[in-house]
Amino acid sequence: MKKILWALFAVALLVGCNSKTSKPEEGKDSKTFKVLQFNIWQEGTIVPGGYEGLIRQILESEADLVTLSEVRNYKDTRFCDRIVQSLKDSGQTFYSFYSYDSGILSRYPIIDSTTVYPCVDDHGSAYRALIDMDGQEVALYTTHLDYLNCTYYDVKGYDGSSWKKRPPMVDMDSIIANNELSLRDDGMKAILKSAEEDKAKGRIIIIGGDFNEPSHLDWVESTKDLYDRQGLVVPWTVSKLLEEAGYVDSYREVYPDPLTHPGITYPADVPEMEVKRLTWAPESDERERIDFIHYAPYNGLSVKDAVIWGPKGSIRNNERIVEDSQDTFVVGEGVWPTDHKAVLVTFELKK
Repeated sequence: MKKILWALFAVALLVGCNSKTSKPEEGKDSKTFKVLQFNIWQEGTIVPGGYEGLIRQILESEADLVTLSEVRNYKDTRFCDRIVQSLKDSGQTFYSFYSYDSGILSRYPIIDSTTVYPCVDDHGSAYRALIDMDGQEVALYTTHLDYLNCTYYDVKGYDGSSWKKRPPMVDMDSIIANNELSLRDDGMKAILKSAEEDKAKGRIIIIGGDFNEPSHLDWVESTKDLYDRQGLVVPWTVSKLLEEAGYVDSYREVYPDPLTHPGITYPADVPEMEVKRLTWAPESDERERIDFIHYAPYNGLSVKDAVIWGPKGSIRNNERIVEDSQDTFVVGEGVWPTDHKAVLVTFELKK
């Protein structure tokens, strides 16, 4: 009997040892990291307490990489230097570089930075950071694309450059032609051209930004009668360019159905602000998903999770509403600092 008990004890001990070592082995084969796309509404200056709220949201998101939209460098200050210092004062180390209109924060060292599409007359921008992520080179692109000729507003009954009321634009040829009068496609083409070199060198490629344009993955048959889309299925230019170049929309990778998970990022409800400050088209349902994180699906990179980082409240037809979709909304404590909701994506990188 003693021999049998000792044998059972030995087997149990062996199984216990194996179970303890299995998780570390999995950790050696892969790592996860988080990317946050965040339109910060004029550096958090519009909402009272917005800058402090911005710092808190970034910290609570636990993002490793952040792409920023609406970097303005007000009063001759270097915003990215300022926010890096504020994050450091809160106990977190980030790296950045000088940029205007869009920007990047990284917990990992930045090897190099490049202006991919300079901001001229407020027609959008794009920058690239080459990041050393524990020996793996990551090319992170940030962009804030042109906000003029914002054609989805024309569809909803507002001029996409003046935001004056107009009859809805419903002719498809006119929609595409008007949309391509903007410089959004030029900005994205510059990114894709730059990324070819990164792809040739086997780097991880991630593109985050406020595109000021919806995705063709959202304007589909099942949603054509929602959000004042006038019954239209539209092949929006920028998202088609990304798809044709082989890039994946991370949010749609996790939630492929835009009917159940529309992923609305604009306009967000900010309780501290009057509704009129939060809408450009007060008599329309202007809600859209215009903040994105795309990635190149190779080198063992995949999406593990994605959430809307921001409040559940939105603005629709000049009123505050609460979204009833199946999207997951997560938000940090304190002031929500912007009229956009952010997107937080968790990636897994297998070695």
